[in-house]
Amino acid sequence: MGKPFKIILSTIAAMILLLIVLACILPFVIDPNDFKPEIATAVKDKTGRELILDGELKLSLFPWFGISTGKIALSNAPGFQDRPFATIEESNVTVRLLPLLSKKIEVSRIVLKGLILNLAKNKQGIANWDDLTTKPVVPAVAVVDKQDEQPIPATTPVTFTIGGMAIENARINWDDLTTEKHIELKDLKLNTDKFTFDEPAGIAVSMTALEAGSKSIQAIKLNTELTVNEKLDTFALRHSDLQVTSSGETVPGKSLTTALTIADAALDMNQQTAKIYGLQLKSGDVTLATAEMTGTSIKDKPSFQGPVTVAPFSPAKVLQQLAISLPAMQDANALSKLSANFDLTATADSADLQNLGLTLDDTQIKGAINIKDFAQSIISFNLDIDALDVDRYLSPADKSSKSIASPAVLLAAGLSALPVETLRKLNADGVVSLGNLKVKSLAMQDIHINLSSKNGIVTTQQSVKQFYQGSYSGNLSMDTHGDKPALAVTEKIDHVQIEPLLKDYKGEAKMSGIVDASAQLQGQGRKADELKASLNGQLSFLFKDGVIKGFNLQKIIDEGKAIIKGSALPSDNKNDQTLFSEMSGTATITNGLIQNNDLAAKSSKLRVDGKGNVNLNSEALDYKIDAKLLDSDAASAEPEQVKGAVAIDIAGTLTNPTYTINIASLLTDKNKAKVEKLIDKLDKKIGPGLGNLLKGLLK
Repeated sequence: MGKPFKIILSTIAAMILLLIVLACILPFVIDPNDFKPEIATAVKDKTGRELILDGELKLSLFPWFGISTGKIALSNAPGFQDRPFATIEESNVTVRLLPLLSKKIEVSRIVLKGLILNLAKNKQGIANWDDLTTKPVVPAVAVVDKQDEQPIPATTPVTFTIGGMAIENARINWDDLTTEKHIELKDLKLNTDKFTFDEPAGIAVSMTALEAGSKSIQAIKLNTELTVNEKLDTFALRHSDLQVTSSGETVPGKSLTTALTIADAALDMNQQTAKIYGLQLKSGDVTLATAEMTGTSIKDKPSFQGPVTVAPFSPAKVLQQLAISLPAMQDANALSKLSANFDLTATADSADLQNLGLTLDDTQIKGAINIKDFAQSIISFNLDIDALDVDRYLSPADKSSKSIASPAVLLAAGLSALPVETLRKLNADGVVSLGNLKVKSLAMQDIHINLSSKNGIVTTQQSVKQFYQGSYSGNLSMDTHGDKPALAVTEKIDHVQIEPLLKDYKGEAKMSGIVDASAQLQGQGRKADELKASLNGQLSFLFKDGVIKGFNLQKIIDEGKAIIKGSALPSDNKNDQTLFSEMSGTATITNGLIQNNDLAAKSSKLRVDGKGNVNLNSEALDYKIDAKLLDSDAASAEPEQVKGAVAIDIAGTLTNPTYTINIASLLTDKNKAKVEKLIDKLDKKIGPGLGNLLKGLLK
């Protein structure tokens, strides 16, 4: 046995010696550059592309079989720009020879220098690499008789190892004609550790991204550990850290860093599943995190599900960091805290947020938001808000110069603040419920708002079940198809106590009572002035058990009578007031002018009629009130007997009204006759003309 063993050893030694000799001799005998035409032809046959080998090919055989190249270029796909698909200035790849005998492929470090990759997609959505990835059609194979089948011998699996990879000074140009995006990735560097199937390998990537037409630059860095199986269908990432720093004049603060970290991630292409653990996204002061996220249908239609948490942060501070100036608000501490948590299901074109819990300052919001289609703005929502004080977010000027605003008007103002194009595209349907709401100092409880928007028409139905011991209901419709949004509003209040409402709204109340009112209004415009100028519609109101504080109509009539008779005036009383058992009226609105002709009020001793108009554009008042004092001593069976009367002219503006008593209305018919005789005497003494003027004042 010894002699054969020596023979075998001698043979192996001779073979090794022969390989060493060949490794030393072949580089001098064989010039790989002689095979350039054959290599180019083979590439042409397989891909249909031209391979240009400008640089010199260098061959090494032992202990590593390797090849290094100079410049290499691969032509672009037909129909794309006349520039190479890929070029490499220099490359170096070697394979260890002896492990090949045991079906082990050990590649040394692969080095690519000066790689330029020009990726493109045309307007039809065809990419210039599609022809390289399309699988060739396999010709049909004739059925072989089972008797002729030969058993396939078992093969030893091939192991594969790469000592590492380095890509230096690379650039990728991406042109997408379907979206008109042109992106350049330059200064690309890639370094990997030793790579073996089913073993983690460290990867470090850095690059700079620049989009055509953009004045900002993104510096991108990625560090991770990648594990890939031999079939290339399962992947695992550990300790992944992606950092993107945007800089430039258009970037708020001229620099913004966003960091994404992932503890572990696993991708199974066969099952089309993904699992992500310990994900955290941080941009400035905003941090979004999820403990676990799962993905399904990764290749067909990726969908990810998992709980998401947004850590508390200050929106005001973030906006300040983004160089977005906030207007002054009534509460200096407004927008100081925002946090959220929800269960997320997201695809490339949709997002579903369930079990939403959001905190904005002192407001708690719960519910769900479903964005069914980002492109078409299809949104549904159901939100429950515990309490919201809108005033703290309004301008301080609104506190001193408040205009009357109903819930529908407030909704209209909010919708009008949005761009018309956004409203036209909005396709939303949802419900908002509020426990307590404060707007313009008005307090409301148990509020429900239904909103629907489709094909440029926005409609809302809102109700307030507790509105100053009464209730409110209303509808709003906004048509955004025209140059200016067209608004239609219908509102109604039932049994509302006007005194506490006015106290909250203006800080004082000169009127009390229970009011029922309704309004049907239409207008066009994007701003308040435009809406006022185009406002048309009808109003109606009914006050019961009303009290108007600050003046007493009965006393005014008595004072007028005293002046005429020369009697002593009754003493003033700061608690003067006029009581009405009922006051009602209707009004029409035409291009911002409110006209009322049927004001009627009555009490046990008074009868009041009124008519006039209010111009919403100029806020000018032109109104007249006629009041009659009844004789309370008259028998109830007799017709009403007028004891006295007065006419009051109201002018000025809504914010600064003026009141003038018509003196002539205080005169009785008997006194008028006496005064007219006196005027006639004056006319004879002084001359004609003066008498006519004085008589005119008495009409």
